[in-house]
Amino acid sequence: MFCFPLPMFLVALSFAYFAKALSGSYMKSTITQLERRFDIPSYLIGVIDGSFEIGNLLVIAFVSYFGAKLHRPKIIAVGCVLMSIGTFIISNLSMWIYVLLGNVLRGIGETPVQPLGISYIDDFATEENAALYVGCVQTISVVGPVFGYLLGSLCAKIYVDIGFVKMETITITPADARWVGAWWLGYLIAGVITLLSAIPFWFLPRSLPMSGPRGPENVLKADLPPSTDFFPTLRTLLGHPVYLIYLCVTIIQLNSLIGMVTYKPKYIEQHFRQSASKANFLMGVINIPAVALGMFSGGLLMKRLKLNIMGAARFAFGTSLIGYFLSLFFFTMSCENAKVAGVTLSYNSVDTVSYDKHSLLTACNSDCLCSASDWDPVCGENDVTYVSPCLAGCTGSTGSGKNTVFSNCSCVGVAGNFTASTGQCPHTDDCDRMFPYFLALSVITSFIISLGGTPGYMFLIRCIKPQLKSLALGFHALATRTLAGIPAPIYFGAIIDTTCLKWGQKRCGGIGACRIYNTTAYRIAYLGLTLSLRTISFIICIPGFILLSRQLKSEERNGIHGALANGGTELEALRKEEFVTSNSDQSQQTSDNSTDRETRL
Repeated sequence: MFCFPLPMFLVALSFAYFAKALSGSYMKSTITQLERRFDIPSYLIGVIDGSFEIGNLLVIAFVSYFGAKLHRPKIIAVGCVLMSIGTFIISNLSMWIYVLLGNVLRGIGETPVQPLGISYIDDFATEENAALYVGCVQTISVVGPVFGYLLGSLCAKIYVDIGFVKMETITITPADARWVGAWWLGYLIAGVITLLSAIPFWFLPRSLPMSGPRGPENVLKADLPPSTDFFPTLRTLLGHPVYLIYLCVTIIQLNSLIGMVTYKPKYIEQHFRQSASKANFLMGVINIPAVALGMFSGGLLMKRLKLNIMGAARFAFGTSLIGYFLSLFFFTMSCENAKVAGVTLSYNSVDTVSYDKHSLLTACNSDCLCSASDWDPVCGENDVTYVSPCLAGCTGSTGSGKNTVFSNCSCVGVAGNFTASTGQCPHTDDCDRMFPYFLALSVITSFIISLGGTPGYMFLIRCIKPQLKSLALGFHALATRTLAGIPAPIYFGAIIDTTCLKWGQKRCGGIGACRIYNTTAYRIAYLGLTLSLRTISFIICIPGFILLSRQLKSEERNGIHGALANGGTELEALRKEEFVTSNSDQSQQTSDNSTDRETRL
């Protein structure tokens, strides 16, 4: 049907990888937008984010077992269609539960793309080309998050109800804690891209002619049902001490990584008071390329240095440890919390920030009958933010939209006509000076930690027997998704919620999204949890290196003994061969002499 079906499959799979990576990273970029749109706390956003992994786990065993028996390209096509449907469900429905269900459907649809796609390439490509093709696909998948975060940056600039309201009447800006961007627009775009990625797979064949020395027996072996000794084999795998420690270390480090990446744009927004659009732009343009370059450079260094299994383990550990020590400097990069009367400072002392419990209602606004649950901040002439014009004691206003000016604000000053403008007061200069240093350190640490990614993965492959490799990789993926991908966003979000100073209120009652955080507590909780998990992983690595050293010495001894045994066997065989050859030569010589005699006669 096609002249070059395998390259066409490679292009189609690369596009599918790009589409799923784009939509996944776009989900990360909309964390704060979804919080504000549905008025929900961070831990609930963590549940929504982890629901993707739940959907994946629901069908991964079914797909892995039956997928190889069926038409793999068409199964991948069905998966891409399901992903697009899930993405469309997220974009047009008005309740957060539908966002969760749509993300579960995305996870179900994503399941066949990687295992069936990679196995298809491995079955029908030559051995020397298979690694190259897989590398190309993985490289394309790194490009997806860049475009995902850039799409998130673009949509965050656009107001959520664009086309339905007059923008002149909007009183908030993208930097406001109440701003909600057009998050739904990005999901529509991602859904269309994912749907387009399904089209080529419908026209690709179920199987291809074998290339090179590979024979059909390789595919037949892949199609065989699992042996009845699955559980004994799994017991053997989990009884491998080095693999078990590696599994524990990677689960803990992935908890740290996933939690950190999920809430990093939010941290930039809240701590350095940047807009969601700028935070996503910086993630896409600076952080993700640094990670991609680090992973590529790590693989290149491993090849150049010709690292063995111990060398790979030391390299991965060393880069992670250097990144850990550099990350400690993040604790020093702090910004002073915003001055909000009744929240971070007292009405009676507007010069000193404190986190004691303050009252929003005081003498200057007691006659105004204000609601303490509202969040409609204004900036007074004294550079102090007030929760609402009413709580600032304002009795008049002029202008409209973003240009509204409130007058006669008794809480701003006691003499004269003090005014207040819409929105929070701009942040201080110390944040502007500190933010570039934060970005630079973030890029450096991301690059250094990513250097150990490829050697660490190669260590996983090499630390076990070849016959256990497939099971080890599959169980590793299952364990990390279950114990890191699902819980990390939830408990990171729950801990971040504890640092909230002012909660929004839903119209129907109940706690909504957080409006302002204690930035000092936020920084300690976010960075402290991230680095604490990595500290635990480093401690577990110590017995891991000891056991790995013993394993390598044992294998070396067994190798020497085996070589001696094989050498003795080979020597004996050689002697037998010489003996047989000698007898054969003697027989041949006797036969030749007899022939000569017969000729002479």
